[in-house]
Amino acid sequence: MPKLSLHKPSGCARVRVQGKDLYLGPFGDPETLQRYSRLLAELAAQQHQLQVAQANSGQSTPSQDLTISEMILAYLEFATTYYGPRSREPQSMNHALRPLHALYGSTLTQDFGPKSFKAVRQHMIDVHKLSRTEINRRMGRIKRVFKWAVSEELVSPTILHGLSAVSGLRRGRSEAHESRPVRPVDISQIQLTLPFLPPPVAAICQLQLLTGMRPSEVLHMRPCDIDRSGAIWLYTPEHHKTEHLGFEKHVPLGPQAQAVLAPFLNRDPKDYCFTPAEAEAWRNEQRAVHRNPDRKTKIFPCELKARIRRKAKRQAAPKVRQLQPCYDVDAYRRCITYGIRKAQKAGHAVQHWFPYQIRHTHGTEVRRRYGLEAAQVALGHATADVTQVYAERNLKLAMQVAAEIG
Repeated sequence: MPKLSLHKPSGCARVRVQGKDLYLGPFGDPETLQRYSRLLAELAAQQHQLQVAQANSGQSTPSQDLTISEMILAYLEFATTYYGPRSREPQSMNHALRPLHALYGSTLTQDFGPKSFKAVRQHMIDVHKLSRTEINRRMGRIKRVFKWAVSEELVSPTILHGLSAVSGLRRGRSEAHESRPVRPVDISQIQLTLPFLPPPVAAICQLQLLTGMRPSEVLHMRPCDIDRSGAIWLYTPEHHKTEHLGFEKHVPLGPQAQAVLAPFLNRDPKDYCFTPAEAEAWRNEQRAVHRNPDRKTKIFPCELKARIRRKAKRQAAPKVRQLQPCYDVDAYRRCITYGIRKAQKAGHAVQHWFPYQIRHTHGTEVRRRYGLEAAQVALGHATADVTQVYAERNLKLAMQVAAEIG
């Protein structure tokens, strides 16, 4: 937009618009400023009308020279904003789109048809060795990318229509192997692993076992999210899986869960209860205590001085890895894997298990004791047709379960 300037010989306010000087009156006069504001508004309106006219006069048909790679890039830019930083969907989209980009990145979208789509699927079977259900999920994501491109008039609707004709792989009718269902982990396996985990991670496992929460819900617990006014505490996650559908999530915490959680509430209400920094401090203490527990000779002064020098050198060195304010799901899973390996080295017969199996264990135990409905509400499963009365009854049932076994 043009700026208001002083024409010194005349003392007038001057504005240059499209190479021409316009004089609006005495410089600094209120009426002059009013004329200047009106001029800016008129110029902005003219510019907007010009942009609309250019858009309407442009080509409204899908681009004929758009490549698959360009379409993927445009979609990923959209997905990053649409799903936000907390969603893992953009990462899942990246995995699904890699074979499409590798095989057909330079291909024009108008030349990509059902046979090309099937070739991408076969590549997932032969090269990536993915399971049938995972392949179907990834092929569905690729279809969603083309559907978005059609909605943005980047791709012809006939392309999406052709891809929609390709059905998913059926059980026993393809070369893809079947995925193994997630099974509950035996509670004894969890108990054997707990002593080899840092205290925050061990507490997360115990809370999952007592409440059936998803890993992400436990990892993001904060004192301010927990209502401790009643005998049964009520945890309301700041974010959860179904919040975009309008559902509220409430997790009752019974006496056992309260005892596990209590040592981690002594912090700022908005800080996370379980932090990697506390686990790192615990590991450093364990290193100092268990460096050589079987040593018989005394520690000589030269060894102490060497330890001090090494410690000072470590502290002065720049920190390459910055600890996050809370665990993410991948870090939590890796901690459990390390703990299982330590337990196995110590001679315990521990099989490999992962965090989400704990949720299945809790659901199985609740269903065995209280029935299917109790398991549904304890795990927080919800559907769109659940009424408010039904939700209240479920919350009471979930609090009863928490009081007895949580």
